[in-house]
Amino acid sequence: MLIVPVYNMIILPNASLHLPVDQIRKNTGANGITINEKVVLIVAKATSSDMEADNFYPIGVSGVIKAINPKGFAVIQMQHRVNIESIIVNEDHTIKLTLSQRSEGEDLDKETEQAKVDALVQEIRRFASGFQWKDNAEFFINQINSIEMAACVMSPALEISNEQRYEILAQDSRAQRAEIIEKTIYEFTEVGRITNEANSSQQKEIQTKYKEAAIKRQMEHLQKELDEMHPENVTDIQKFSQKIEESGMNETARQEAEKVLNRLKHEGKEGVEAAMLYDYLDFVTSLSWKKEPAEPIDLKEARHILDEDHYGLAKVKDRIIQQIAVMNLKKQQSGSILLFVGAPGTGKTSIGKSIARALGREYVRVSLGGVHDESDIRGHRRTYIGSMPGRIMDGIHKSGVSNPVMVLDEIDKMSASYHGSPASALLEVLDPEQNNTFTDHYMNVPYDLSDVLFVCTANTTDTIPQPLLDRMEVIHFTGYTPLEKLRIAREHLVAKSMEAMGIPSGQLSFEDDALEDLISNYTSEAGVRGLRKHIDTLCRILAVEVASNPDKSLIVTPDIVHEKMESRPIHHEEILPEPAVGVVTGLAWTPVGGEILHIETKLTPGKGDVIITGQLGDVMKESARIALSLVKSQFPEQAEQLKEHDLHIHVPAGAVPKDGPSAGVTLTAALSSLLTGNVVDPHIAMTGEVALRGAVTPIGGLPEKLMAAQRAGVTKVLIPKDNLYDMKDVAQEVKDKLEVIPVSSIMDILTQTGVIAR
Repeated sequence: MLIVPVYNMIILPNASLHLPVDQIRKNTGANGITINEKVVLIVAKATSSDMEADNFYPIGVSGVIKAINPKGFAVIQMQHRVNIESIIVNEDHTIKLTLSQRSEGEDLDKETEQAKVDALVQEIRRFASGFQWKDNAEFFINQINSIEMAACVMSPALEISNEQRYEILAQDSRAQRAEIIEKTIYEFTEVGRITNEANSSQQKEIQTKYKEAAIKRQMEHLQKELDEMHPENVTDIQKFSQKIEESGMNETARQEAEKVLNRLKHEGKEGVEAAMLYDYLDFVTSLSWKKEPAEPIDLKEARHILDEDHYGLAKVKDRIIQQIAVMNLKKQQSGSILLFVGAPGTGKTSIGKSIARALGREYVRVSLGGVHDESDIRGHRRTYIGSMPGRIMDGIHKSGVSNPVMVLDEIDKMSASYHGSPASALLEVLDPEQNNTFTDHYMNVPYDLSDVLFVCTANTTDTIPQPLLDRMEVIHFTGYTPLEKLRIAREHLVAKSMEAMGIPSGQLSFEDDALEDLISNYTSEAGVRGLRKHIDTLCRILAVEVASNPDKSLIVTPDIVHEKMESRPIHHEEILPEPAVGVVTGLAWTPVGGEILHIETKLTPGKGDVIITGQLGDVMKESARIALSLVKSQFPEQAEQLKEHDLHIHVPAGAVPKDGPSAGVTLTAALSSLLTGNVVDPHIAMTGEVALRGAVTPIGGLPEKLMAAQRAGVTKVLIPKDNLYDMKDVAQEVKDKLEVIPVSSIMDILTQTGVIAR
């Protein structure tokens, strides 16, 4: 009798089992196996090379070898369950058993069993039909003639543990054993069916996806050939897809553009959002996303271009050349954001175009005057009807490159509203540490502005928020001197006006005296914008004579200027012909340049009231009070007369508002002259603020004030000592005609003017 150990198999009576002959020989040590030889199958608890008595369960199955098939399998017909009373494992691994037959609970009638067997056979056959090995399985399925045989046939496939397989063997009741077998097989086949369906479905989806991708590639290839044959028939979707592919945009922008393109595909041309999606894609794909290579810049040629386009402005040109030199060395846009501050017509905006020409870059101008909405800078979100990009990205779009020279014009004329502050939005635009990821609300993707050279212009810095001002380097554009205006008119303005009016070169010329007359008597400005308008007017008037007499050449003289000009000459304040007590010449800065003004004071009988006229602002009123207190302390005896007289302080041109911290010394000198009776020479002008302790403090706008003094005929100007540094910005021709004396205290003012003896 052969003792054959088995592991992880269902063995049951009334069933047959196929075991490899080699496995039987190996596990039993038998040299040969014969048909009708008796066999006892014992169940091992675990696979182990050490065969020990404790390694086997106490129930086995006896049987007989019925056949040995050609494939090397022994067919064992299992007969009865047996109890293993004792087990001995010899040194040669042979096993000796003491057995007793185990009874079966025959509580399953044949009809019920047959019905269960038929149902199981049908279920197993249906399960096997979903696999390629169904033909091989059919042989074993046909052998199922009992519940136990069904379990043994399915044993290799069932995903249950060795312990669960033994529990089926240990079940004495055939009815309960049948229930366990049915439950196990049905659960297994149902799980297998679901898994198989899922795998099939997944496989089908994968195949569908690959098929769809292959069809799309084929369609793209065919569409590309059609587009090459008929480029006029390329669809918008194909155009945008190609533009996105070739744009070089960053990954975030590409994902957003492709998402919008997919929406446009689904919307179709007649969709509600089709127009908005089309405009968005047209905008983002038309932007230049690729970084432009750094080109070497010829500094001499850049200087030549700046000198060719603009006369004077030496300090401004030097700073621009410094910026270009840094960019040339670093091979990238770098340095400060330049803010050009000055009066209208001084060339702030036009020099931006010259910078672009010097750098060989595109030029774009963005006007910020009157902007009061943050969305004008950052753009509108696409959720709004009529949304559009902000002015910054619109300027980039118009330039067609990623590194234009962008002039932000009139940055001082922005204002805040309940829509937000545009100045706050500009903080990111003008910050080199942040603008490489500037996000316009309309685009909703970052764009690199770090290669853009920003140039800002303003008439004054007073209205620019401090955080924004801190990001820029202020460069002041001082007004042009009369001599500079003459050269600008002669070398630039006349030729441009003649070209604008269609007058051939050589048929009209201006005498220098005529141009000087226009400059001194018809304009009152720091720049040359008004001068150009007057030259345009003269050229337009004289164009009638040129058109009537094509062969006649005309020369514009001062007489022709007076005859043809429609406007009356402008009255400029000039120094008084004779000195007067209590009257002193002061200097003032205005948005269009400098101007002189006469501070007048007078005592009238009264009760000691102080009358101030001339539309003075709060700052000048405070200066008048400080000056009065200072004079009272300086001349206590003469100040006694103020108790019985009213003091009247007047600044002429009462219709013009005046304010600013620069009239303190002039008011003090005028009051001192009034109280002492000593006159001040009208050829002496002064500017500066005064402290209550008598110190003279610095002021702004010195170059413009000195030009006004020189134009009015002043010969000596008293300025604060702390303003000596600003003298380098004053034109040499102005310094040559003026004696400029620095002062540090009110005593210096009074001694220089002769109010008190030296």
